[in-house]
Formats: sequence, C-alpha cells, structure tokens
Amino acid sequence: MIKKGKVNLGLKHILVAAVPFLFIFAGLAATPKFASVNYQAPELPPEVAENNLAELPLLPEKPKIIITHIQTPEAVKGVYMTSYAAGTASFRERIFGLLKETELNSIIIDITDYSGRISFRVQDPLLVKFGASENRIPDIVEFIATLHEMNVYVIGRITVFQNPYIAKANPKWAVKKKTDQNQIWKDKKGLNFIDPGAQEYWDYIVALSRESYGLGFDEFNYDYIRFPSDGDMKDIYYPWSHDRIKADVLEEFFAYLSEQLRPEGIITSADLFGMTMTNVDDLNIGQILERTAPHFDFIAPMVYPSHWPKGWNGFSSPATMPYEVVKISLEKGAERLRAMGEDPLKLRPWIQDFNLGATYTAAMVRKQIEATYDAGLTSWMLWDPKNIYTKAALEN
Repeated sequence: MIKKGKVNLGLKHILVAAVPFLFIFAGLAATPKFASVNYQAPELPPEVAENNLAELPLLPEKPKIIITHIQTPEAVKGVYMTSYAAGTASFRERIFGLLKETELNSIIIDITDYSGRISFRVQDPLLVKFGASENRIPDIVEFIATLHEMNVYVIGRITVFQNPYIAKANPKWAVKKKTDQNQIWKDKKGLNFIDPGAQEYWDYIVALSRESYGLGFDEFNYDYIRFPSDGDMKDIYYPWSHDRIKADVLEEFFAYLSEQLRPEGIITSADLFGMTMTNVDDLNIGQILERTAPHFDFIAPMVYPSHWPKGWNGFSSPATMPYEVVKISLEKGAERLRAMGEDPLKLRPWIQDFNLGATYTAAMVRKQIEATYDAGLTSWMLWDPKNIYTKAALEN
C-alpha cells in the first residue's frame, strides 16, 4: 500500500517533469491569441514558477540601420543597375566585384524605370495612393548601407514623364490622342507618357525623391524629363500644356524640383539627349541645355555614339567613331556652360557599353572615357541595359 504523503510528492514531481511538454504543446497549438502578451500561463507549483518564461533570455533585436549619405566624389565613375539586377544576388556580386577591383566608385540604381513602377515599398500617402510600388529590392536600406560601407556613392534613377503605370492609374495627367481625347496616347513601344505640364504630378516626383533620400540614396538622376519623341506624333494631345512652348513647361518643372529639393541638401542630375550638347533648338522635346543647367547640380548627356544620325558631323557611321563623337559633343556642351557662367564640370556623360551600331570592344568603351577627359571633364557613367560591363575597359 502506498502512503498518502508519497502520493502527493509523486504528483508534484510529475507536474515538474511535464512542464517542458506543456510549453511545447502550447507552442504547437499557438494562435494569435496565445502569441499575444495577454496569454496567462496556468498556475504552477512555486519551484516550477521560479523558472517561468519571463526569465528566459530574449533574442537580440536586429540592429537598426542608421541612414547615412556619402559626399559626391570629385570624379564620379559609375555603372547603371536595373532594379531587378539590384534585387538579384548574382548580379550584385558581379557589380560588387567591379566596384572592388576597378576604378568605379558609384552606382546608379532604378527607383522607377520604363514601367513607372517603384522598385521598393514606400510609405508616403501620395505614393501609396496609386499603388505603384513593387518589392523588386526588398532590402533596399540594407543594400545601400552595404554600398556605403564600401564607400560607394549611390544615385537613384527616376524616369519622370515616361510613366505608363501612373498614366493609367490617373488618366487625367496622361498624354492623350488628338483624335480621341479620352484615349491615352502611346509611343512606338506602346508606352504612355505624363503631360509634363501636369503640375500635380510634379508633387508625386518630389515625394518619391524625398522618401528615397530618407532610405539613403545620395543623389537623384532624372530621366525622361522631356516630351515624347516618337510614335504617332500627328495624333497627340497635351491636356495640360497643349498651347504652350515645350521648353517653358520643362523649365518650370526643373525650377519647381530645385525649389523643393535643394533647400534640403538633395543632389540632383538631369539626363538630356546627347544632341542637346550641339543643338541649340529643343529637338521638339523641350530640352535645351541652357534652360536645364541652372536647376540641377549635374547634367548627364546621353552621348552614346550609336544614337547620332548617319552623316552627323560628316561621319557615315557615328557608332564606329566613339572617341570623336563623345569629345566633340562634350567640348561643345562645356563651351556653352562656360558662356552662361556655369562650371563645365557639371557635365557627367552617360557613355556606351552595349552593342548598337557597332560591336563595342573594351577599346571602344575606353575611348569614350578618354574623350571625356580630353574634353576637360572628370566624371562619367557606363550604361548597359543588361548590366554586363566590360571590365577590361576600366582601370584597376
């Protein structure tokens, strides 16, 4: 026969031994209610209660990243990276290798591209309203922080008036067809544009710039800051700027962008057609060098030799003349900036590292860099839509 006292002692020991299994069972059966701080554990014997969960060590919190910004290098030497490439480990490693092993010190990453979609999650109500953000670069803050640890200058590229997503999300801002002003106009690639005169949209671009600056981007490079250039140009209607001079409309946008961002110390650069360096008209897209330069910290002419027409400057095939095309265009642009009292070092050209019009070898890529230096400039950025760059064209 078992005595009563021994029975009580045995039960207590059984309860003690069962406690780990109770916690395991509670974890397996957890619901949002059990996971909340309101969950109350059952009363346990005193010696068991002393080992309660409150005294177990907590997991360390993930350290909060402090947002920093890097000063603009005296000579920017950069490469472009699409948002998809920036969000892909293999492409990152390839670009990291170039940044570590060559003269490169800067990177240009898409914040928005030809689709109009934002490359990461945003919080500003004006941006959230239209639902344009995707999660192509889910760790954008950590990625930029890593680049900063490598002392790499990070430029965010924003496509401005070419924006199919917003044109469809808010058609009142969009360029329309002249024959049917309820229909959104498309260029030859089937892409939609925002009318540059839609001033409400300007605030969208400002908000996107500010939020991105808060994530760590050091500078913003604005592309497609122009009116459309191709497609059915006879059937095009601008609801906001149809009766205005295009260059006037763009300069008002440039001035607004500058007024909003410069007081906050935000660095900006403007992409211009390469021929704006040599043409004094607006090329029917509104871009004029003298009306752009005062409003930006840097001007980035796209002087890709493949983009010059046959016969330009007497060259039967400009794409095969990389040194000559780049040097002539940049020298002319620098001369015009000096004439208006601007520093010619504001010019920071995009140069070609892709095959179009000719097969671009390492020597041809390097000739464009040499032409930039020979034109008296110091900075340049390489463009390849595939993000595969010619390492042999770069110095170590």
